[in-house]
Amino acid sequence: MMKISRRSLLKTTAVGALSATFVVPAIIGRSAMAQDLATTSSIQNLSANLIPPDMGQTTMQVFVSATGHSVSGTMLDYWRTTGSASGYGNPISEPFAASNGLYSQAFERGIFQYNPDWLNTEDPTVRLMPVGTQLIAERRDSLRADSRRTGADPRLTAFVVPAADSKRASVVNELGGRFSDVTGFSIAGDYQAWYDPNEGDFYLGPPISEPHLERGRTVQYYENGLLYESDSGVAVAALPSENPASYGFVTDSIDQGDIPEYDESSFMTADNPGGVDTTQLSGHRSIVVSLSEQTMYVYQGGTTVLTSLISSGLAPNVTSPGEFHVRLKFPQQTMAGFTNETGEVTGFQNAAKDNGVAGDIPWEVTDVPNVMYFSLSAEALHGAYWHNNFGNPMSHGCINQPLDVAAFMYGWAPLGTEVSVIE
Repeated sequence: MMKISRRSLLKTTAVGALSATFVVPAIIGRSAMAQDLATTSSIQNLSANLIPPDMGQTTMQVFVSATGHSVSGTMLDYWRTTGSASGYGNPISEPFAASNGLYSQAFERGIFQYNPDWLNTEDPTVRLMPVGTQLIAERRDSLRADSRRTGADPRLTAFVVPAADSKRASVVNELGGRFSDVTGFSIAGDYQAWYDPNEGDFYLGPPISEPHLERGRTVQYYENGLLYESDSGVAVAALPSENPASYGFVTDSIDQGDIPEYDESSFMTADNPGGVDTTQLSGHRSIVVSLSEQTMYVYQGGTTVLTSLISSGLAPNVTSPGEFHVRLKFPQQTMAGFTNETGEVTGFQNAAKDNGVAGDIPWEVTDVPNVMYFSLSAEALHGAYWHNNFGNPMSHGCINQPLDVAAFMYGWAPLGTEVSVIE
């Protein structure tokens, strides 16, 4: 059997390779089309690789009466993890094939797009269509009746990279902000306070203007959207809602039929051991694992949802620090592989009975519950029934959780949930 280093596992392989490295129970056999419903002719004409594959996303389809549309599968997972209605708004279309050929669905304040190029990464596989860039391009030559340009005029100083503007650089520095490495525009102040905790670099993309007055409000453009200062703070502008035809989708509502109304409680697989009722919360979801404290902190918006002791990787299989996302889920899975004489994991196998490399020691853990992979090194959050020594490193590199914690987390954390592993 070929040996695979944990640290290099899946860096270049397809997602199917991960399923092949472990014993996958029969309940994981859903098709991609069952997860992400092909309800329109444009979606049905997309090639199979452009439809989100089965990564353990929800099988549910829910209806949102406020806008008369449904959301399901991968789009539903990413809608939940980015804050549901409080994030990019409610759905205003069914899934459609965008002009760039990507599987898409429009929400009030952003258009979600699945891109297979991001599948084998530790980053979100769903991002936003570049509606900000498109809006500026459309307005570039747009004139009002009095021959004056409309908002977002690229000739304005707000759309000139402030690289040599020492005054602006001083202000950004005083605010604790920064300049985008991609575009050179600033991310600072109230805009940064919204951008950073909502993973703006993945969803809104880099800024493409400086903050400036437009239509009586201070705004800042980003590749994939627009932030503006409202009476209640910085918010995302509803650009898709303003001009759906410009972005290639229709907003005609659908009949609800027997589609259940969206209810966060429908996704809960267990009660929260932390006692917080997350069904009434809104906001971006994130998980922080502290290796030095052997503790996991779970957040939704500005609320601490749960704090729990965990067990990370025991040397020589220490858990890798970094920024990750939930990328693959199994409700139950058998894990098997080999370690060498030092205890280092040297490879994985399809079943414990397979032959390993001479001198290696086989291992197998059956029926591991509530598995959520977050890294390309096959590290996952999962329940551990074989020990109760939480608060101390115990694993082959995964994050062991108490069973009640893992059961709750599996329903609470959809695909795309941010996972930060810190020293």
